[in-house]
Amino acid sequence: MKLKQTLCVIAAASLLASCNIDKKKEAETTEAKPKKEFNYVVEQFADIKVLRYQIPGFNELSLKEKQLVYYLTQAGLSGRDIMWDQNYRHNLEIRRALENINSTFSGNKESNDFKAFKIYLKRVWFSNGIHHHYSNDKIKPEFSKEYLEQLLMETNTVLSTEALEVIFNDKDNKKVNKKAGVDNVLASAINFYSPDITSKDVEDFYKKAYKGPEGRPIEAGLNSTLVRENGKLVEKIWKSGGLYGEAIDKIIYWLEKAKGVAENDKQAKTLELLIKYYQTGNLDTWDEYAISWVGSTEGNIDWINGFIEVYNDPKGYRGSYESIIQIKDFDMSKKMKVLSDNAQWFEDNSPLDPTHKKENVVGVSYKTVNIAGEAGDASPSTPIGVNLPNNNWIRQEHGSKSVSLGNVIGSYNNAGGTGRLKEFAYSQEEIDLEIKYGKLADKLHTALHEVIGHASGKINDGIGQPKETLKNYASTMEEGRADLVGLYYLMDPKLQELGLVDNWENVGKAAYDGYIRNGLMTQLIRINLGDDIEEDHMVNRQWVSAWSFEQGEKENIIEKVTKEGKTFFKINDYAKLREIFGRLLKETQRIKSEGDFEAAKALVEGYGVKVNQAIHKEVLDRNAQFTAAPYSGFVNPVLVPEKDDAGNTTNIKITQPETFEGQMYFYAKNYSFLPVKK
Repeated sequence: MKLKQTLCVIAAASLLASCNIDKKKEAETTEAKPKKEFNYVVEQFADIKVLRYQIPGFNELSLKEKQLVYYLTQAGLSGRDIMWDQNYRHNLEIRRALENINSTFSGNKESNDFKAFKIYLKRVWFSNGIHHHYSNDKIKPEFSKEYLEQLLMETNTVLSTEALEVIFNDKDNKKVNKKAGVDNVLASAINFYSPDITSKDVEDFYKKAYKGPEGRPIEAGLNSTLVRENGKLVEKIWKSGGLYGEAIDKIIYWLEKAKGVAENDKQAKTLELLIKYYQTGNLDTWDEYAISWVGSTEGNIDWINGFIEVYNDPKGYRGSYESIIQIKDFDMSKKMKVLSDNAQWFEDNSPLDPTHKKENVVGVSYKTVNIAGEAGDASPSTPIGVNLPNNNWIRQEHGSKSVSLGNVIGSYNNAGGTGRLKEFAYSQEEIDLEIKYGKLADKLHTALHEVIGHASGKINDGIGQPKETLKNYASTMEEGRADLVGLYYLMDPKLQELGLVDNWENVGKAAYDGYIRNGLMTQLIRINLGDDIEEDHMVNRQWVSAWSFEQGEKENIIEKVTKEGKTFFKINDYAKLREIFGRLLKETQRIKSEGDFEAAKALVEGYGVKVNQAIHKEVLDRNAQFTAAPYSGFVNPVLVPEKDDAGNTTNIKITQPETFEGQMYFYAKNYSFLPVKK
């Protein structure tokens, strides 16, 4: 479960679905304000701002620990091409053609066409493919097909006709399409299924597929592509010697080296199981690894590596490749451990139906970490927090690990301003609360989301997993439930009793103001006028906010206000809004626990998808004054081994990439292990 790039208050979700925490404040930042001692901002283009992050604590690690970080980082980057191919079947061919044009073209690079080509290439790099990293829409080039054909000819670059045409035509317009009323698999360009496979094909296949031991189901379909061969559906497993084997063998090579410098026997055994999983593709082994990984808590270094999050699969089976390498932030982890220690209190005092509460919340660990490198689905657009493993029974029996990516959050905070906040907040009091308490509210919401939310609630006996019962609504329902747990407890004096805040009421107010402001208005800067909301996190923020607004309308709990011709949403009664959040949390847990598809559909379609067009136009008009991009991501620091005359590693040095383009070419040169499929 992954907290992705918009620190918007998201809390608790069900134990299964992945949880991406987006970054709320990103919709309210304006001009970059880097600190003088470190330049956090690399560049900005189109709707994207590229940032840097530092790695606090790295120089305090031992040489052996630094080597472990280096090897794990290399393993992660070795799988980079997998994510590109997963995202779309033509991505690798298109990327390599565009890169060759860019590096060899000797014509006029100052023309408007070539500048548009360059921006398109950067957008494709950022999204790991030709579909937007957030909206899933195909990225539209602002140059003609004829111009690209000219560039191909002048640089002797080969691009297949189908790949060339798809850049400009209307085919495969949506990477992931979860809309109601369409065949979600056929309508999605994601490369998890043969183009002729339907949603019914997938459902029928997994009704009969091996699901693991009774009561301990595997994550069926997690590491395979489903194809039709000779009229029969078969899985092509991602493993050594199988699909993506060339890249996976490189991952295994570096994991073997990492195992040799593991901090302890438990860590080494865990890496050994991960290697075995990559060698065999066996999902029972993946569960063995996950159990070992969640129990491997000693040491300063940790990692995430594998096919993990299922957001990109319209049916919720297949995991996108990702890697995140982590170094403990000891001070912050100590402060946040208090939530883990009190997880049972939060479960016992939640507004859930008693039959949906856990009697014993098991093994929730929460740490703030600093990342040392990311790849695949985690880069360049990075999460800010993660809670794993995703398999429900493992979480219930063995616990989970929750982490907040402290240096990523720090970079976001250091690279932003307050312009959008001042434009869209109703009053100076609201602005002051956000400036003083907003960062803490976000941090606590992330922690509550991961530690309390993902550990809470249970599914009724005999009810299937959400991807089976709630289908295309599973992810957004999971994220909404996550948001609601955090929102409910952010206005609880228990936080002050635990020493986490010194003014629980003001922290809660800042959190509620920001959530409603974002859910009903500011997140709309991310979509085009006239479009529906489709991305799961944006959908859940709107249905939580819109349902709550409607529920409190009679008592004017959230008031829609017009001031100086501008629309604002003003909270008049925070305590009653908390009660509304509690009621909605109880209902979302009921929907999950009982597998109530129709109720999920009514909530999501009724409140989360459609946009008030008048407000949307107003938001876009008001936002036009700001130059900051609505999306941010990161280049990764580069770890460079230093060796003595005998070839022994003496140190690992950190260098920062100067440009986004430079890092992309460095990756293309050093980590391109998959062949182009035409």
